[in-house]
Amino acid sequence: MKSKEYWLNWAKAAVVRAIKTVAETAISLIGADMVNIVSLDWINIAGVCATAGVISVLLSLKGLPEVEMPK
Repeated sequence: MKSKEYWLNWAKAAVVRAIKTVAETAISLIGADMVNIVSLDWINIAGVCATAGVISVLLSLKGLPEVEMPK
């Protein structure tokens, strides 16, 4: 069984990865719309970014190379 320390390290790494994914998604969506930042559809951007964050955490369940497995 994996220790509590492993799961804390995993959670920190998964959250960092999800935040980076959300930021990258927001940057790509904002950059794709070549109009004034005020006219962006922030509700849809937030929804797509939240979905990307959830997908990132789900993909992290497969394993994170930056978190070592306990021996």
